[in-house]
Amino acid sequence: MFNSIDVEATGKRIKYLCNESGFTVKDLQNEFGFECSQAIYKWFAGKGLPSLDSFLRLGLILGVPVEDMIVYYGDEPFDGRAA
Repeated sequence: MFNSIDVEATGKRIKYLCNESGFTVKDLQNEFGFECSQAIYKWFAGKGLPSLDSFLRLGLILGVPVEDMIVYYGDEPFDGRAA
């Protein structure tokens, strides 16, 4: 069965994992080489998802498998704790 990604909950989880790992938006902006931080804020707000390449890189930066960053519809609601 195919589950759709809950973009908003995934963004909250990514933000939580970044905060827990001590990474600021500025840190991530530098890690990804972005000129501005808008993309990262969109991820955190659930307004968009990282590309597959960015998901993989983010997982390496945070030391977390991509699967642990993604929340699917039907999963337990994300309450601010890691998976």
